[in-house]
Amino acid sequence: MAPVTLSAVAWLPLVYLLGAIPTSYLVARAVAGVDLREYGSKNLGATNLYRLLGWGAAVPVALFDIAKGAGPVLLFLAIGRGPTWWALVVGCAAVLGHVFSPFVRFRGGKGIASAAGVFLAYVPGAIGADAIVWVGLVAGTGYVSLGSVSAAVAFPILVALLYPGRPEALWVAVAVAVFVIFNHRSNLRRLMAGTEARFGHRKQAALDARRSAHDTSDAPPAGPGPGTRATEP
Repeated sequence: MAPVTLSAVAWLPLVYLLGAIPTSYLVARAVAGVDLREYGSKNLGATNLYRLLGWGAAVPVALFDIAKGAGPVLLFLAIGRGPTWWALVVGCAAVLGHVFSPFVRFRGGKGIASAAGVFLAYVPGAIGADAIVWVGLVAGTGYVSLGSVSAAVAFPILVALLYPGRPEALWVAVAVAVFVIFNHRSNLRRLMAGTEARFGHRKQAALDARRSAHDTSDAPPAGPGPGTRATEP
């Protein structure tokens, strides 16, 4: 096994900071002037952003979050000076940055999209099959969290079946699956309680209320209406 060089280790803090860019938070601030952590599931992810702002905002954010995981892995495999398996470690640094972002007080997203990007670059066949599991469950149940947790459970099995010659991918897949399930513990509690939000039900009311309050606060105070007499102090 080839040794890990200092130049390979130097990738980790840089990729961590790349992964830490809070895309959904920045878009919500720029488009609507709101803190996404105060709405919906309070999660900084594309799904919660969709509930507030729709597809037009959520899709670019999801693609960027996937690229945060896939880009560093592909770049390291192309030009990095280190063993091939280190590309997975580099990718995991991006996922950790996404979940524990110092730019938003270490309250980032769930890391699903970024982790998918990592494996899309390293074991594309397994992530493609796993995407079918995720899409099928989300389409059938309406619960993104259930699809994510189920896909996390299925993913190590798919890696073992499709890439038996890459044991490092299997171990990282197991670690990521455990991490994803742990990170969805609040969603699992809501699923069991029957209070988890379904995908497609946009929670716009709070945002509309905020906008309405903002518009009202900017309006001049109303004077006495026609036919009324002002009262004397």
